[in-house]
Amino acid sequence: MTVNKYLTKEGLKKIKEELMERKFNIRKKIAEAIKEAKEQGDLSENAEYSEAKAREVENEKRIAELESIVRNSVVVKKSTKSTKVGIGSSVKLLTPNGVERTFSIVGSDEADPTSNRISNESPIGAALMHKNVGETVVVDVPGGTIEYKIETVENK
Repeated sequence: MTVNKYLTKEGLKKIKEELMERKFNIRKKIAEAIKEAKEQGDLSENAEYSEAKAREVENEKRIAELESIVRNSVVVKKSTKSTKVGIGSSVKLLTPNGVERTFSIVGSDEADPTSNRISNESPIGAALMHKNVGETVVVDVPGGTIEYKIETVENK
């Protein structure tokens, strides 16, 4: 069973760029490192060879993962007329004690909480999906529950 990966147009572009980098540049560098290590002789005690082979395996795994994401991705089209929260929305929230938080809702492969880019599958992202400006959501998080009022939704 394949699972669709929801991405923004920008997110798909970044994934394709990483895929091309890994397939054409990183693969080439690893192949050169393996060749150089082989030229040193006995492979059984050759740390450089073992390291290069390990990098090769890691790179090929990531290539397969990226190819799967590209193959199963659904690019989310943003509706600029909608006030509903969806993937690609920028949402300004207000807590009961007056703290403002702004999040961009993205697919799970684009999430970066340190940049306030949260997945639609995260507790906050899932609670916000398909909600409108003015609605209040209650989110269960590891530390308890948080209540947010949706102040604005931008779908650019």
